[in-house]
Amino acid sequence: MSNQIELRHIKYFLAVAEDLHFRKAAERLYISQPGLSRQIKNMEEDLGVLLFERHNRKVQLTKAGEYLKRELTINLKQFNDIFNHAKLIHKGKKGQLKLGYVGSAMQKVIPNLLVQLKNETPDIVFNLKEMDNEKQIQDLLNLNIDIGFVRLDRVPSNIERKPIQKDTFCLVLPKNHQIDASNFKNLSQFKDESFILFDPEYSKSYYDKVLQIFETSGFTPLISHLTIHSSSIYKLVENNFGISIVPKSLIENATKNIKFIELKTIEQRTDLSVVWNKTNRNPILINLLNLMEHVKL
Repeated sequence: MSNQIELRHIKYFLAVAEDLHFRKAAERLYISQPGLSRQIKNMEEDLGVLLFERHNRKVQLTKAGEYLKRELTINLKQFNDIFNHAKLIHKGKKGQLKLGYVGSAMQKVIPNLLVQLKNETPDIVFNLKEMDNEKQIQDLLNLNIDIGFVRLDRVPSNIERKPIQKDTFCLVLPKNHQIDASNFKNLSQFKDESFILFDPEYSKSYYDKVLQIFETSGFTPLISHLTIHSSSIYKLVENNFGISIVPKSLIENATKNIKFIELKTIEQRTDLSVVWNKTNRNPILINLLNLMEHVKL
């Protein structure tokens, strides 16, 4: 690439590539539209490729432009992370770690891990956000988070996945339900009950695995409610809106007005896995991955 192309040219290109409108992009960049058009034209000439097809008022990316937008978005994000990391070091911090997680990972796994990491590497800024599995994968691909904790059996090829916890499933029942661990035989005892499940949009693969449990038990469940939070499930069960099935790791934050029956005899299990982007060069992530090799979660 020619030395004439600077960081500002990349930002100009990405603005137009996102808006597909020179005037809107120019207003967002606080420069004149003719000036922006000239900068993009200079970039195209310098690269020797056409980045945009211009038809009257319509602007479209060429194939080369689409490729450049995709790759530069990722690389610019890496540059920003490097600059932010340098600022943290200047302030006496050793870096930042951005984590995404499903709710069950916050029961034990993440707190235990962060305590260990804090002891090993103090002065770290942690940024934690609960999000669904697919959102975590997308944010890992875009380098918006450094590491995720998901319940997925398959991930894209450039995402590394390591199972760290295998869970059994548990039935969730109101405290006064006539069936408990002493008279429980199999799940078919509940074929006439209403079930409250995690929304498939939160985790399609997890939802499918739960449906496999019902299929193995010989019936199709009546699903009355879908939600994304275990606390909502527990509150609905407590108030007799239905019963549920959750991973065993979620039972610790339950209310006293519900009870659990562990489904030990079924074959289905759910893995909690740690996932990260193979291209991520955050040194704190590398420290964390090394630490996980020696810590029992």
